[in-house]
Amino acid sequence: MSNYIEDFKYWLTKVSADEAKELEAIKDNDEQLKRRFAIPLEFGTAGMRGIIALGTGCLNRYTVRRATQGVANFIKQVGSDAMEKGVVISYDTRNFSYEFALETAGVLASNGIKVYLYNDTHPVPMCSFAIRHLKAFAGIMITASHNPKEYNGYKVYGEDGAQMSPEDTSVVVKYIDAIKDYFCVKGDEIKASREQIKSMNNEMLQENIMVIGKPVEDAYFAELAKLSLSPEAVSEVASKIKIVYTPLHGSGYKPVTTILKQMKIPCNVVEEQKEPDGNFPTVAVPNPEQPDALKMGINLAKQLRSNIVIGTDPDADRMGVAIKDNNGEFVLLSGNQIGAMMMNYILMRRKDMGILPANGAVVKTIVTTNLADMIAKSYGMEVYNVLTGFKFIGEKIKEWEANGKHTFLFGYEESFGYLSGTHARDKDAVVSAMLFAEMACYYESKNIKLYDVLQDLYKKFGYFVEVSKSIAFGGVNGMAEMKAVMDKLRNRPINNIAGLPVLKFMDLQAGVSKNIDGSEQKIELPKTNVLKFMLSEDEWCCVRPSGTEPKLKIYVSVKGDTQELAKIKNQNVLGFVEMLVNN
Repeated sequence: MSNYIEDFKYWLTKVSADEAKELEAIKDNDEQLKRRFAIPLEFGTAGMRGIIALGTGCLNRYTVRRATQGVANFIKQVGSDAMEKGVVISYDTRNFSYEFALETAGVLASNGIKVYLYNDTHPVPMCSFAIRHLKAFAGIMITASHNPKEYNGYKVYGEDGAQMSPEDTSVVVKYIDAIKDYFCVKGDEIKASREQIKSMNNEMLQENIMVIGKPVEDAYFAELAKLSLSPEAVSEVASKIKIVYTPLHGSGYKPVTTILKQMKIPCNVVEEQKEPDGNFPTVAVPNPEQPDALKMGINLAKQLRSNIVIGTDPDADRMGVAIKDNNGEFVLLSGNQIGAMMMNYILMRRKDMGILPANGAVVKTIVTTNLADMIAKSYGMEVYNVLTGFKFIGEKIKEWEANGKHTFLFGYEESFGYLSGTHARDKDAVVSAMLFAEMACYYESKNIKLYDVLQDLYKKFGYFVEVSKSIAFGGVNGMAEMKAVMDKLRNRPINNIAGLPVLKFMDLQAGVSKNIDGSEQKIELPKTNVLKFMLSEDEWCCVRPSGTEPKLKIYVSVKGDTQELAKIKNQNVLGFVEMLVNN
């Protein structure tokens, strides 16, 4: 813990007059002082994310400048070629996303690094795409994804369009940590107004900064159009499909409606949630995983007698869906269910069309349902499980492009992130919305309900029920307390969970898997602080710390002969694991 009082006093002498008022207001609040200055905001594997406020432990223009200087120093040590290739900068609709994007551009430009700045808000997948399309060296996305309105964040991408590798990130972190004075970092001032920047397309704003827009967008939509699998079905029934879409005040509105219009799939947008607004006034949290986030969409769908609601989060990398069950009630699908349905659709249609490659493969994370494995294998496709974080899915795409071992077909993670195609290397809610809408048209043309599609998968492969739960560790010691819980679980003999034998205990930090018979195998994954308990070939529970905040995440995936039995088993396993964590 740093000398937070001294750091506070120093900041008070350096910030602007208006900013000083914000700090003066907390000078007698020791808890606030600790929260803002005791522990610096960590730059982790996915960048950094924090509450928007002044202080070393928050996200503000000074912490953004410092992080950007660290990135700049990394690029400069790579060489002049990397500096000339440049960095793509994108930003979502969150409060201060635009301002932080300009700060980032200014610091990079002042270091002689070329910048490609998007002219307006654009989502994560369009940042990833632009890096590859423009052959840039890196990318930076200003977003806090689906976090509450108080947050913003800073994500760094590598040359392949995936989030920066752990190896390169560790070098960037060393450069950032070497900058002790947050106020020594300066950047070029950008004098153009936001409206002026919005009107620019592939034009130089000032030295080292090019503003990009429509030409890059058009190239992105052209790549998405190539992924369509059922244009005939769309032509046949699109006029009958009443899809409701909500961007939840985020950056998905323009790209999602643009690609659906291009595909000639009509959609009805929730007007109250259409406009960009970093305060997200109509939702508690702009997270399509949460039922309340799609509530307004569901209400509109009921009025229109629609069967499908699609929602995307602020940076449009996650997609949530609600569909009607056989009782006519809307149900929110889980990320596991959405991914399984989309994967099955893609593999089925490619097989029908004769374009399913013999060396095809799908990729999912280690906390994503094994239903995906069973579906993929039923089509003769290989399945690869990677660590949590979409960059590891991106790494597989890059690896296979280099060695030709597999053709990437689909990747997904249970936290509502999916990718079809290789145009981007992060989850893409825009292409996901397009394919889910197209899938709805395809089944409509066969007079099949989407809900029945899901139930048929369960009947064929077993009734899978998954759940995830986060346990928060508050205060400045939260991260240390969370680590202590993980160490306790790691060293505690656990032979059964809720009456189910632990057939295999996987400690990914040690890199060892221990079987029930005492034998051991090496785990062929990067070492990370994750514990996974295999309860059968397809059932498991997993515990891991969040990579960005003091939360311990528990995942449970089980199956049963019926959905009711699987739900009971899931509740029992989750309750048992919670007891282990808390005792």
